[in-house]
This record gives sequence, structure tokens and C-alpha cells, in this order.
Amino acid sequence: TAFPAWWVSFGRPQVVLKIVNRKINPSYKLAWTMLILCLPIFGLVLYLVFGRSRIAAYMQDRFNEMLMKSGNLLQTDPEIHDLLEAEDISACNQSDYIYHNAGYPIHGNTTAEYFQVGDDMFPVLVRELEQAQHYIFIEYFIIHDGVMWRTILDILERKVQEGVDVRLIYDDMGCIMTLPNGYNKKLESYGIKCSVFNPFVPILSSKFNTRDHRKICVIDGNVGFTGGINLADEYINAYEKHGHWKDTSVMLKGEGVFALTAMFLSMWDYLHEEKEDYSKYYPTEWDTSAPGYVQPFTDNPLDDEAVGETVYLNLINKAKHYVYITTPYLILDSEMITALSIAAKSGVDVRIITPHIADKWYVHAVSRAHYENLTEAGVKIYEYTPGFIHAKTFVVDDDYAVVGTINLDYRSLYLHFECAAWMYQTDSVAAVKEDFFKTQQLSQEITLEECRKVSFVRKLGRSVLRVFAPLM
Repeated sequence: TAFPAWWVSFGRPQVVLKIVNRKINPSYKLAWTMLILCLPIFGLVLYLVFGRSRIAAYMQDRFNEMLMKSGNLLQTDPEIHDLLEAEDISACNQSDYIYHNAGYPIHGNTTAEYFQVGDDMFPVLVRELEQAQHYIFIEYFIIHDGVMWRTILDILERKVQEGVDVRLIYDDMGCIMTLPNGYNKKLESYGIKCSVFNPFVPILSSKFNTRDHRKICVIDGNVGFTGGINLADEYINAYEKHGHWKDTSVMLKGEGVFALTAMFLSMWDYLHEEKEDYSKYYPTEWDTSAPGYVQPFTDNPLDDEAVGETVYLNLINKAKHYVYITTPYLILDSEMITALSIAAKSGVDVRIITPHIADKWYVHAVSRAHYENLTEAGVKIYEYTPGFIHAKTFVVDDDYAVVGTINLDYRSLYLHFECAAWMYQTDSVAAVKEDFFKTQQLSQEITLEECRKVSFVRKLGRSVLRVFAPLM
């Protein structure tokens, strides 16, 4: 009894004061404070394990070294920059933010083909993999044995026999229920070079709070895929998990693909402690000419810069006519709620599509907890009734689109490695907008009246979950 008495009288307030004065998102401060005040001993243990730092310092130092290596090859082309600045200073400012804070420049001469569902992307991915001659780099959060993965694995095995350099990274926590333990050894027996991000061990550690949520496939440096689609059958609707699975992807061809190559190689070297020469993977000739600009970028939890969230906030804050968003999770901090609300109150058409069928009931409850405040401000909310929407897309003013892995939740925005493609005036922008309207037609609008009809008990439960949402 002595320890709890000391903790309540002295230790607990001291830790709370430290949390309040830390340079972290205010929502995290509130969540940790509430947890420690309500459950002193349990809350303190969790905070000491998961809350003091987002990632171990040694991991940060190692990854920063890898980023510096690729940075020499990721320089903005002054001609491309000047062209964009002359066309639209606002677009140039947004692009400059990504370059200066994520380290990835803007590119011309890059096509961006948008896929509305995984069913459409998969045969194209297979076609491109079959044409690989030099190397295939694959990095995914989830891999699950099934039609999709077996088809890809068969190609990878054959390509290894042809002398193609095949490398694979997967996240161990993402695959903990989908792949057997030691699966990387099996792949290596086929000649596939394989690495596992944060291999799981049964101990409490803050590093397991950080995951590699990226989805990247690069083929010979000329073709690259990213988006929300993992390598599992539900993503191509070969298996029904939560109704129809709606997800999106973008295929890049041309100059901008090297950004995805550099992202993969940085992670590979970080995991292997290697010092590879990235320049040998930099194609010297581009056979692609396309309108607009493409800027692939990555966000990581190793610094204090929430690049993914700021890219989204820039799009919302600078929108003149509309902002259309699809996201599986709507777990927002005060900055994002304010930005969306102010845009809607200012006359910008703000629409958001979320799932109707949830993959995690408690996360979906937190998403729905935000509906009333947003709809009061004029934001239009829709739920995709055929099933689960896993797509993470923004499209703004017929000019901008972002397609990638970045969800509107705390984990994506603050804890995970993520990636996306920021696009300006590419043909794919119109495709993303068209897809949004098609998806909206299959969705039901959530009105303010419906939000207000929710029972008091349910609202109370959602409110409690919302407070602790940053810790989920």
C-alpha cells in the first residue's frame, strides 16, 4: 500500500506535468493524462513502455543515416521547380514543404495511372512483374497466403531463376496472423532476399508501436506501385471479409519512380545495416512524357514532423472549391477537425466517405463520434454501404490528388512509416474525382438529424473511446 500512496500524492502529478510540457500532439497529452489519473499504476507502466518516446534513439540514428545517403540523389530539378512556381505559387509552396521536410522532390515526365479497386490493379501488377529484367523491390504491411500472394510468389520464384534481384520487406506485426513464424527463411530458400520489419518478440517494447505500413512495389526502376492495397485476397475481392473491399492504388512510370526506389532501399539498408550504392538503381533515361507533376513522399515517426498530416492540412486549407476524402478511419485531432470545419463553413464543398461495415468496431465507433461536429459545420459524411472502404485518397479543386497509405488516424499520422503520391494536374486527378462520385453513389449520407438521434448511452461510450483514441 505504501507505493500507491506515494504515487498518488507525488509521482502521478509529476508525470502528468511532464506529459503536459512535452512537445507532442495535445490529443496524446489528454489521453495519457486521463489514463494515468484513472488507472495510476497500470497507466504509468504503459506510459513508461509506450509513451515516453515514439521510437528508440538508436533506430532514429540508423535510419537518418540511410536518409542522408539517398538525399544526394533526390534533388529538386530547378527547371521543374521554376515551371511549377510560374504556373501556381500555392502548388509550388505545397511541393516545397514536402521536399524540405520529407526529402523527396517533385517530378515531371511521370505518368500516374489510378486504379479504383484492387481487382483492376492486380492484373496490371502481374503484367509488370512478368516483364521485370533487373530487379523487383516489394515492401508491404500485410501479406497473406491466397490467390493474390501465390500468383505473385510464383512470378518472384521464376524471376529469381532468371537472375532478377528480388527483395521483399514485410511488417511482422502486420503479418502476425497471416504468415507463419519464420516465413522469411522459407522465402530466402527460394532465392528471394527477405527482411522483416520489427520481428515480434513477446516482450513489452515501444518499438512495436511503430510499424512499416507502406505499400511499395518497384520494377526495374521504371514502374512503381503504391496505395492502400496489401497482398491479400480481400484486397482483390477474391475473399469476402467485410463485404465488398474498396481500395485504391496508383502506378507510376517515369522519372518519379526513383523516389519509391529510394524509399525501399533506405528501409532495406536500415534493416540490414548495409551501405549500398543507390546510384546504380537510378535510371539514366526516361521514356515517359506526361502532363502535370508527381511527388512521391514518405512519412516516418523518427522526427517531430508529421508530414502526412501537414500535406492533408495544406490541401484542406488552400482549397477553393472542394475537398473529397476517402478514409477507412476518421480518428481526428483538433487541428484536422478545425481545418475541415473552417473549410466547410467558408463555402468549400467538403465530403468524406468512410466504411459502413467496420473492420474494428471500437475504431469505427470513434469515427462515428466525429460525425455530429463535422456535419454541424457543413461537412458531408457518407458511409460506403457495400462493405469496407480501405482507400486513402484526397482530391481537391480538379488540381490535386493524393493516393497512398496514410489513414486519418493517429497511428498513420504519428506512429507508422507511410508513403503516398502527391499529384498536381495529372490525368489521374480527374480519375480520382470520378471514382469518388461513383463511390458516393453507393454510399449513404449521414445527416445531422441521424447523428442527434444516437442514444445517450452510445454517445457516452463513443466519447470515452474518443478520449483514448490516440492510444489505440
